[in-house]
Amino acid sequence: MLTRKQRELLLFINQRLTATGVSPSFDEMKDALNLKSKSGIHRLVSGLEERGFVRRLPHRARALEVVKLPEESAVAPAPAERSRFSPTVIRGDFKGSLSGTPVANDAEAVDLPLYGRIAAGTPIEALRDQNATIGVPTSLLGRGSEHYALEVAGDSMVDAGILDGDTVIIQRCDTADNGSIVVALVDNEEVTLKRLRRRGASIALEPANKTYETRIFGPDRVKVQGRLVGLMRRF
Repeated sequence: MLTRKQRELLLFINQRLTATGVSPSFDEMKDALNLKSKSGIHRLVSGLEERGFVRRLPHRARALEVVKLPEESAVAPAPAERSRFSPTVIRGDFKGSLSGTPVANDAEAVDLPLYGRIAAGTPIEALRDQNATIGVPTSLLGRGSEHYALEVAGDSMVDAGILDGDTVIIQRCDTADNGSIVVALVDNEEVTLKRLRRRGASIALEPANKTYETRIFGPDRVKVQGRLVGLMRRF
């Protein structure tokens, strides 16, 4: 799923390539999307690249290639539209129990809330569906803890054995040991699955794929939403 800004940028790049054969500069992208800095464009382009919509061409300046265009159903609502729905960002103040309830006729499994797709690359919002649940073996859960499940989108955690399309089981917590894989809320608006490293007064969110960069933040910009305790995969 693309955010509204990602879709706008992708269509702008495609329009410029179609018209001129040359991808727009980051300054032109910034102006077209009415952003204040190019850092936002870098983040949007990285997100599009991770999801396979654009590709950077090596050894060429301003070289982007549009690989595919989004379907309308893959576009996230704009911020103004989201106000009519339940919040899409996983906050640290979950209401009610997330520990799950027993699945009928199966004492060895519980139903956990399934909170949509989370990027294992450039952060995207984790979509929350109040009615979606998934049956999870109790062997993947810690005792006396609250849990929820997330679907993974992206490939930045592949070297940790986490693949696109996997379902990860998250134990709710607001702190985690150094080196743990966590669900992190960045600037109260982005959610990502990364390895947590503390570097002095800063917090680093590390991918497990050498093609992605580690992002470093001040401690007040990152909130731990939970830590990885299990993984489920369909073949």
